[in-house]
Amino acid sequence: MVQSLKVALFTRRSLQTIRLLTQTRNQCSLLDHSSDHDHEQEVLVEGRAWSRTAILNRPSILNALNTNMGARLHELYNSWEENPDVGFVVLKGSGRAFCAGGDIVSLYHMINEGEIEHCKKFFSTLYAFIYMVGTYLKPHVAILNGITMGGGTGISIPGTFRVATDKTVFATPETLIGFHPDAGASFHLSHLPGRMGEYLGLTGEKLKGEEMVACGVATHYSHSSRLPLIEEHLGNLVTDDASIVESSLNKFGDRVHLDKTSVLHRIEILDKCFSHDTVEEIIDSLEIESSKTKDPWCISTLKRLKEASPLSLKVSLKSIREGRYQTLDQCLIREYRMSLQGISKQISSDFCEGVRARLVDKDLSPKWNPPTLAQVSEDMVNQYFSPLSETEPDLDLPTQLREAFP
Repeated sequence: MVQSLKVALFTRRSLQTIRLLTQTRNQCSLLDHSSDHDHEQEVLVEGRAWSRTAILNRPSILNALNTNMGARLHELYNSWEENPDVGFVVLKGSGRAFCAGGDIVSLYHMINEGEIEHCKKFFSTLYAFIYMVGTYLKPHVAILNGITMGGGTGISIPGTFRVATDKTVFATPETLIGFHPDAGASFHLSHLPGRMGEYLGLTGEKLKGEEMVACGVATHYSHSSRLPLIEEHLGNLVTDDASIVESSLNKFGDRVHLDKTSVLHRIEILDKCFSHDTVEEIIDSLEIESSKTKDPWCISTLKRLKEASPLSLKVSLKSIREGRYQTLDQCLIREYRMSLQGISKQISSDFCEGVRARLVDKDLSPKWNPPTLAQVSEDMVNQYFSPLSETEPDLDLPTQLREAFP
């Protein structure tokens, strides 16, 4: 029902909005046209009858996003939206991943080298592109074949259609690196059924392709062996009608069968435990259930929570709860503030410590600061949601020109 409504809303976009967007884009561009060939190779383009396909092309690092990729995608999508010969857009990744998220190892090195302005540009560029995907005037198909995590979820979920496969692995594992689910995650996680968003956002646990469709993260599920047929069929379409694109995807859809171990079979106990007001109460509830039932799910969930940054857990819970009552642009603007706080080390250096422990030194032994939930004060959490300074500008999104879909 919700998906059908979203498809129908495409017909209500005004020509006046398109003219305003065209005027604005003629005055500015996010991408330096002097970008060298190597940078252009990070996002490849395929042109078909009435569609264009953007291909994330950093397979050796699971198509991790950098500032240049965000800027190039933004410019490509601008040009395709204005082009009357482009009816819809497809986004996919090369290799075994759709996109593992932002290039946080490069971000880690930039922070340690004091290049904070470059870090700000990284976040503002990617968040602006995510908002563009969420307000795009043409149908958008993201083919999520393989690893889809962090920022990879951000550049795909706001679009019209998301095709998951048997190879798709979805996760928002930011609390395990001392960060918070960002790139619009506080919006889409908060709109999942029950308390699924809190569970995924706090634990960083994974979903399979079938589970993604069952809880609404993806709109379609197809076996990966059918992807060449799907892409060939989409490439032959001559349309800008979202309902026709949707019908085409439906033709290649496979039935979803949830594994017996799926977390979706535990939705009742999940909702019971993750509906509490604080992280401490959530953990207490899980420990009570675990002691009563010896449920392996409770035990593994507790283990994940105890591996995460205590500050990140409290910040992420508050973020997801606020996201439930905010629009996509409001979430992105708030997350931008939070991300700048996370990289500034003013409150804690947990982000750099988490990246160091998991992806740089790989000792898997982060030293969180504060080390316990009890030592994370309410003031620390609240500061995470404040501007970096009185003069720090908020994320600037074109909300007057582009209104996000509900």
